[in-house]
Amino acid sequence: MLNTNVEILRPEIMDVLRAFGAEDENFTHYFSFADGKYFNSIEYGDEFYDFEDEFKTEDDLTFKRFAKRFAKLAFYRVLSKCKNVQLPWGALTGIRPTKLAYAEIAAGRDFKPLFKTFGVSEKNSALVESVINTQKGIYENGGGQDLFISVPFCPTKCEYCSFITAPIAATRKYLDEYLNCLVREIHAVKPLITKLNSVYIGGGTPFVLEVAELEKIFAAVKEEFPNIPEYTVEAGRPDVFSEEKLRLAKDYNVTRICVNPQSFSDETLEKIGRKHTAAQTVQAYEMAQKYGFDINLDLIAGLADETVSDFEKSVDKAISLNPANITVHTLSLKCGAKLKESVKRLNIDGINQMVLLSREKLSAAGYSPYYLYRQKYQAGGCENVGWCKEGKACAYNVDVMEEISSNVAVGANAISKRLYDAESRIERYASPKDIPTYIQKIDKIIEERDKLFKI
Repeated sequence: MLNTNVEILRPEIMDVLRAFGAEDENFTHYFSFADGKYFNSIEYGDEFYDFEDEFKTEDDLTFKRFAKRFAKLAFYRVLSKCKNVQLPWGALTGIRPTKLAYAEIAAGRDFKPLFKTFGVSEKNSALVESVINTQKGIYENGGGQDLFISVPFCPTKCEYCSFITAPIAATRKYLDEYLNCLVREIHAVKPLITKLNSVYIGGGTPFVLEVAELEKIFAAVKEEFPNIPEYTVEAGRPDVFSEEKLRLAKDYNVTRICVNPQSFSDETLEKIGRKHTAAQTVQAYEMAQKYGFDINLDLIAGLADETVSDFEKSVDKAISLNPANITVHTLSLKCGAKLKESVKRLNIDGINQMVLLSREKLSAAGYSPYYLYRQKYQAGGCENVGWCKEGKACAYNVDVMEEISSNVAVGANAISKRLYDAESRIERYASPKDIPTYIQKIDKIIEERDKLFKI
């Protein structure tokens, strides 16, 4: 149990304790501040550890940020020493390491010394530097808005998934009314969008819808936004692909399709609740390729007792298909996922080796990392990285991950974000997660989102 004299530091400290599997151990923490110096005293295992860090701050917000930062660092130093463990991201527990790097760059400093202080490995610092280099051209052109359209329907629910999606067999009774509400929202957000960067139709598995159902969404988007610079459909699982759906997407000027195999092992796919095979993934990919889409493939490291060799085969297969993008996720325990009900902590043999192997192979194959984020309860304290061929970075992913543009989001569980450039401030509005509740409250949702963007 953690006892601390400053409660606002508790969440940040607990992130570090969880990373070491020490959240149930006893710690006493005392924090104080004087003359620009941050003092952290920690009692752990009948030993006392004292740390002093200096950084002069001029405002309360900066003070709180650095108080949290140095408290996390103090606990990381203690646990790393006592347990003889160095985490790949050190004391950095935030989900966007690149944002910290960009903040240092904006202040006229090289970010790497700070990352070194926080125990970040040299390989991970180099990864962040590569991401920043690849984002050039997109990052500098931030601003405007991206449109996200939520289609929360799937064939089945995977064991690791925390999204609100449920098998469409159980939710189809809501589908017609859901689509009517979605179309209403698409028309309603037109006045809120002054500079459209991209449209992203995500899920769920959007291609689980029938052709006529998909066309309702596509037609509404085209009516309001006839010229879209980047248009992505997270089509989803290979077993819902068809020539008719792909042709429809092409006819409505979709530019990018996501195929989400997660693994090219049939045994793994069965274990995680997928109803398709690796051969169907290849078939769906080749089907989509004929229409000239940029294609993204998703893989997850750490699935269902896979070995390093098993994961390597999936990486090799994905590379052999030569898609524009490959995203490598690390398995994470998420609230609401079936996996979290049976597992408290992910201890996966070889997970760090899997992630490093994917970096080496993708780099050698001509891919560059272009966005990066982390999640709580992620196996091995690793990360998720999107990789792209030259000139094929997905602007939507960069805008969302780096929070450099506003996001107008429609549909159940959609979270709109308004970015206030002058203040570096973000305000959010979240639609209800539950589909029936979303349908019932559609008028209020439109009204509340209008308030957010029209202030």
